Amino acid sequence: MASKPGPLSRWPWQDLGNYKYALVAPWAVRSTYRFVRSGSGERDLLAFAVLPVLLLRLLYSQLWITVSRHQTARSRHRIVNKSLDFEQVDRERNWDDQILLTALLFYAVNAAVPVAQSVPWWDSRGLLVAALLHVGPVEFLYYWLHRALHHHYLYARYHSHHHASIVTEPITSVIHPFAEELVYFTLFAIPLLTMVGTGTASVAVANGYLAYIDFMNYLGHCNFELVPRLLFDVFPPLKYLMYTPSFHSLHHTQFRSNYSLFMPLYDHLYGTADKSSDDLYERALQGRAGEDAPDVVHLTHLTTPASLLRLRLGFASLAAAPAPPASRYGAGSSSSSSSSLAAVACPLAALLGWTRTAFRSEANRLHKLKLETWVVPRYTSQYLSKQGLYAVGRVVEKAVADAEASGARVLTLGLLNQANELNKNGELYVIRKPSMRTKIVDGTSLAAAAVLHMIPEGTDEVLLLGDAGGNKMAGVLASALCEREIQVHVVDKDLYESVKQQLRPETHEHLLHLAEWWSHSAKTTKVWLVGDRLTGEEQRRAQGGAHFVPYSQFPPGAVVRADCVYHSTPALVVPDAFEDLHACENWLPRRVMSAWRAAGIVHALEGWDAHECGARVTGVDKAWRAALAHGFRPYDRYGAN
Repeated sequence: MASKPGPLSRWPWQDLGNYKYALVAPWAVRSTYRFVRSGSGERDLLAFAVLPVLLLRLLYSQLWITVSRHQTARSRHRIVNKSLDFEQVDRERNWDDQILLTALLFYAVNAAVPVAQSVPWWDSRGLLVAALLHVGPVEFLYYWLHRALHHHYLYARYHSHHHASIVTEPITSVIHPFAEELVYFTLFAIPLLTMVGTGTASVAVANGYLAYIDFMNYLGHCNFELVPRLLFDVFPPLKYLMYTPSFHSLHHTQFRSNYSLFMPLYDHLYGTADKSSDDLYERALQGRAGEDAPDVVHLTHLTTPASLLRLRLGFASLAAAPAPPASRYGAGSSSSSSSSLAAVACPLAALLGWTRTAFRSEANRLHKLKLETWVVPRYTSQYLSKQGLYAVGRVVEKAVADAEASGARVLTLGLLNQANELNKNGELYVIRKPSMRTKIVDGTSLAAAAVLHMIPEGTDEVLLLGDAGGNKMAGVLASALCEREIQVHVVDKDLYESVKQQLRPETHEHLLHLAEWWSHSAKTTKVWLVGDRLTGEEQRRAQGGAHFVPYSQFPPGAVVRADCVYHSTPALVVPDAFEDLHACENWLPRRVMSAWRAAGIVHALEGWDAHECGARVTGVDKAWRAALAHGFRPYDRYGAN
């Protein structure tokens, strides 16, 4: 909200959430019914088009969000190189309100003005009327309205809400208090109502005018320069008729210049054009040298088709909230909202299936480090499939080669990108290219340290669950526990033998094999360290008050016991200096990062010149001390550390 919200600041349907779209339903049903029942010459084309246009505008807006976030993650042509945070995402989550308001006003005017019910699909005269009235009254009145909104009285009560976003996104353009948006709609109605009144209105021109407003709004707030210089070279007066993203960004950073709506003409006429506009345009178009080179790349992958929409490039509000926990084996939320997301994501997932290259999803900064997240366009089920594993391996290997070519100092392997059956915890890439400059980090040491700090103080024995399938994490964790003289009980015989080989002989006495699940030790142990899978039957064997502490990158399974404590997957809270973080990492909360991802950042900050993959280990205590020294903090959902 504005710093001192004025009257009519709240949108009428603010408390309805997504149920606000029910307001359109009666109008949509009415217009569709009338369209179907009317004869071909009597159909109300304008009213019938409102619903499909609403849906198309929502899709168009989302495409701008995705493209803009992808471009700004590349950094090179980014205009304002500052951090965007979760607070801004929350403030801008109602970007669709103005689209809904447009639809309701179109329906209302159409019902109240009979002549609007008989407009044709096309009338070329209306195009001329709309163009002249926009260049004249709309742009002129908006310029002076905008200057008035920067008067301290109106600014504090209304316009400051919009200017709270220094780093703009396309949807920032439509984030205004309700009263302010109503005034804008009054201005934009001048061409529309004039066309209706003069009999020159048409469905195509009316909705085309909306499309023009959307395009120019999103263009001016996208925060990367994309208007080619050729346009201004061919037609120099265009600089007075069309603004650029860099031109309007100066209004958000300087506040007292570049007030125009879409045409800088009035800023030049009244002396409010920022003198640095042309220079900023040239610099943004040229781009920043070296900005494309990351220091650290985190390579993750999609978990389900619906997870595609939860990326930073997807739905902004979904990306800013933790995803429902999903185990490695597919157990997760089955709510109606998840089903709806899956339905929306499936067509996109099908298209993405043809992609053979990891794509950049996120770019962050910590001090001088440039950090990027790349996403392998494959799903957990494909990693677990014998048929799909080879194809996945080729995509991951190409991503590793691309990271090396980009000059990245460190590459971390997230989720199943470090699976033993895929690449032996990343060792395969080092074997194939011993001279690799990019350091492969699987993050085992820091993840194990995070698990150790979730174990309640005073614990003298733990139960270690999992299998021996190349589980490096279990071995490192068991070794650290035994070094601390904590008894480690293991049920799986193969896991026991695998872990034992990794221990120093003098610590073997602290590793015990339980021959039976129902032994007294298994039933009474209060801390269970669990891997990728924890069945309901296994959970029921624990005594009340037991702690289930995952050491896997995936949540181990559904929660069954209300009388037990379920801890988070290994993670850390990022330093306060961590910039441009406005998307959650899978099921983790805001500003919390998986320990595996954090390990690569710590590796780069420390300047360690060694891989941590295969059998190589940085050291649990060494990694933990370094992480804390750089501002990372322990995270546990239940504060049991």
